[in-house]
Amino acid sequence: MDCTDILWELPENAFDLAVVDPPYGLNIRGDMGRRKGKPRKYKPVFWDAKPPPPEYFRELRRVSRHQVIWGANHFISMLPAADSHCWLCWDKKYSPEVSFASFELAWTNFDLTCKRIALSPVQPDRIHPTQKPIALYAWIYALFAKPGDKILDTHLGSGSSRIAAYEAGLDFTGYEIDGDYFEAQERRFAAYVREHPH
Repeated sequence: MDCTDILWELPENAFDLAVVDPPYGLNIRGDMGRRKGKPRKYKPVFWDAKPPPPEYFRELRRVSRHQVIWGANHFISMLPAADSHCWLCWDKKYSPEVSFASFELAWTNFDLTCKRIALSPVQPDRIHPTQKPIALYAWIYALFAKPGDKILDTHLGSGSSRIAAYEAGLDFTGYEIDGDYFEAQERRFAAYVREHPH
């Protein structure tokens, strides 16, 4: 089910914090994220042909008190500029050999100063073409959430956000439209919990 359809059914402020990484509309291919001469193959994707519609962002803001939206520079016209005091900047510490962005930006509706983290995206267990590190989500949760908060991720992908929420003691809900990636993150999460029981 598309996450926008699910959002329509949720009550206002059902979540304390939404941390989302929606499609940027870049029409990525299965070899996205390669260093020159070193392609990494993933299955072809259909979900990045276009960004979410305006109603997605409207509903996301309705069902969550606070939002962190990765890639918002690709669809800033759909977000309220007046509420964008605290942008997050993820410096990927890439070398010039990399064929895509060295930084990623996230819009938030927090009334704080901008924040930056320098963190390599290299991960040995990478299962998704746009996978973000667990440590990146851990940093976000440490900034903006407290134990027991209800967290929403509408584009679960590799499940890094879920693992970080598990470690932080957060009440996590995630959605993923791609069945293969959903099952892959289920396996990844189960393996992580086995290795890191609470």
